[in-house]
Amino acid sequence: MLRLIDLTAGYGAAPVLRGVSLEVEKGEVVTLLGPNGAGKSTLMAAITGTLSLRDGGVHLHDENLVKKSCHYIVSSGISLVPEGRLVFAPFSVEDNLRLGAIRLRGDLRERYAFVFNLFPRLAERRRQAAGTLSGGEQQMLAIGRALMSAPRLLLLDEPFLGLAPMVVAEIRASLEKLREAGLTMLMVEQKLDIALSFASRAYVLIKGRIALSDSTASLARRADLQDLYFALATGKA
Repeated sequence: MLRLIDLTAGYGAAPVLRGVSLEVEKGEVVTLLGPNGAGKSTLMAAITGTLSLRDGGVHLHDENLVKKSCHYIVSSGISLVPEGRLVFAPFSVEDNLRLGAIRLRGDLRERYAFVFNLFPRLAERRRQAAGTLSGGEQQMLAIGRALMSAPRLLLLDEPFLGLAPMVVAEIRASLEKLREAGLTMLMVEQKLDIALSFASRAYVLIKGRIALSDSTASLARRADLQDLYFALATGKA
């Protein structure tokens, strides 16, 4: 479904991503690991077109999206849950969700029903201002907003960051429903235990390059995983 081929991207003269290649097959969940500053969020921005300085290949099926606008990319079926949630605080929950469905035409009741079924708390707070929600509820809203466009590929940038364990468990259960339904996902995650148990394959991004790729089952069996992760991050592997 998604293929990155020799992707280079950055914010100025010096690229952050240097020749990144990876694949996510239809119905697969893949996790992107790496330390802070490795370029994980930059990679998400390059895929979605919110970062203009990029070159190489971002292929969704057979179409290269690397020169396309972010609006075109969303309409092609890619949706991002950004790091930090970024909900529109003064707007209601329902209005935030409506913004996620901007590419869809016609009756949105089916999409609202889908999101409210996945996150019942959002249904209870549909008229409430997003800025008054708890952190966990705002993350539910950010995920729900991304799902309103009925994406073929869902990108998740640190979906569990800063959340209490009970909220992590609740949101993870909802994401597992999406996985079981066959939604394709690429997830940035710092927590190795969550990443390796949720996804089927992993890529490790270090200093803008893919340093390692393997199945999560294989990585989870490695007794030296923490040491390997540190070694890759410090260039001593």
